[in-house]
Amino acid sequence: MRDRAAEISAGTTVDVGDATTRYLLYGLLPSWFVPGLADWMMHRRTRIEETSGTKESLIHSLMMAEVGLPIALTLRYEVNPLLLTVQLGGAAVHEATALWDVKTAVDSDREVKPLEQHIHSFLESLPFGALAALMCLHADQVKSLARGGRGQEDAWRLVPRRRPLSPGYLTGIGAAIGACVLLPYGEELLRCLRTARARKKLSRKGR
Repeated sequence: MRDRAAEISAGTTVDVGDATTRYLLYGLLPSWFVPGLADWMMHRRTRIEETSGTKESLIHSLMMAEVGLPIALTLRYEVNPLLLTVQLGGAAVHEATALWDVKTAVDSDREVKPLEQHIHSFLESLPFGALAALMCLHADQVKSLARGGRGQEDAWRLVPRRRPLSPGYLTGIGAAIGACVLLPYGEELLRCLRTARARKKLSRKGR
């Protein structure tokens, strides 16, 4: 029996549910890395380490965790009221943190150029687009959540996918996250920490 990801990738059906799942797995999720890398490039170009520094870089890490945890859980577990709650909470907290991020940058005099603002619009809208599509796919679980999960035995626990995604797909997504998210933003944080340490040494010498 073929695994779920292989069936979806092959496009052997015209089922709307399969088409939407195919879009989420092979369209929306991989395309998320593009504005993420572009945003990192804008931070580098405006020399984040010289302005907002470590504080804003840590906020970026927080936002990635707010989005990354729900994605990781969705790739491994069935969508149910518990997972929908995590996803909705993650999207809401991510939006609030995004506002904090921009305020931090502006207050530090780091120039947030129109292009970077436009990139942010993609990064903010993609979680809501993904969540809306997922809720359409699992309307029964949305109704169950609205009822507080009553009558559903596994509503409030993580249930492994009945038809898991292939190890190849999960490995590919993991590698892409490492190359397009963890590596560049880890470099950004290290750059900010080094600059902060250098400034502290200079201030001590000037005393």
